[in-house]
Amino acid sequence: MISQRTGDGPTLCISMGDPAGIGPEVALKALLDDGIRNSARWILVGEAWQIRELGAEIGFRPDQVVTNLASASCTAGVIVLDAQELQPNQLVIGEVSAACGRAGLAYVHRATQLCLDGQAEAIVTAPLSKEAVAVNGTPFCGHTEYIADLCHVPESRMLLFNDELCVVHVTTHCSLQEATYLSVERIRRTIEMGYEALLRLNGLPPRIAVCGLNPHAGENGMFGDEETRFIVPAIEQIQAECIDCEGPYPADTLFVQARRGKYDLVVAMYHDQGHVPMKLMDFEHTVNVTLGLPIVRTSVDHGTAFDIAGRNLANCEDMQTAMQLAIRLIGVHQNAE
Repeated sequence: MISQRTGDGPTLCISMGDPAGIGPEVALKALLDDGIRNSARWILVGEAWQIRELGAEIGFRPDQVVTNLASASCTAGVIVLDAQELQPNQLVIGEVSAACGRAGLAYVHRATQLCLDGQAEAIVTAPLSKEAVAVNGTPFCGHTEYIADLCHVPESRMLLFNDELCVVHVTTHCSLQEATYLSVERIRRTIEMGYEALLRLNGLPPRIAVCGLNPHAGENGMFGDEETRFIVPAIEQIQAECIDCEGPYPADTLFVQARRGKYDLVVAMYHDQGHVPMKLMDFEHTVNVTLGLPIVRTSVDHGTAFDIAGRNLANCEDMQTAMQLAIRLIGVHQNAE
């Protein structure tokens, strides 16, 4: 079904992710919802031939297909920007390949540039395979860091957003050993960036709690001194700014208290410390947001799911939530300017 956009709304890019994964499927399925489709102008950055083939299977049709956005109609609600990065004979669904990794990264680069050029107001990213990108010899540890580099920003942070609870991470895509090399300044800035984001989003200052790094938050130095050396001084600096912030607390009990409503934002020291409880809590409605960018970027908080790719089994709820949050963040971003 072809649906014309109703009224004025924001323009958002969707980078279609690794073509061999579920990214294209969840993106198109998400746009089958008329409420989402008509809420904005959507630019799908990917392969036109793949979108046509997949669309024929699930009942999706775009309003226009272009190779240059300058030729796109201003009334078209869903536009496919044909990236022409991958040929049909290069795609094997569900398998890691250099060709798909290279194409998926190119989609992200082009979508980000559209935002930086003012042709779109946000980017929603479908999942990439880090392994597929790395096969090309391209340094890539994740969307968060890659897009931050494209935007030339000195620092960025990953926020997992859910209406029930949010988590911001001090470190993300690095080894666990590297994540233990803490600094007071990085922890302090992470807390500040999370605080500022939730204050803008919700209009109220968040109640913040900070995880320890070690089991039992170090147990008064019995299991490590990172808490007293790095985390406590950072919290004290934040408290001096009259920000409601407590900790460090053991992560295993902190998330229980936060889930029960005691806190709005948890500061995690490393990737899995924040991701595991959030995905257990509400996998389908937790969105990855990059803080510190001059543009809005949201993402699904799941991977390429090669094991179910091409089988029409992928759930698009997380993509829909990411798209809706991106629209909400555009309004917040514009009000802050």
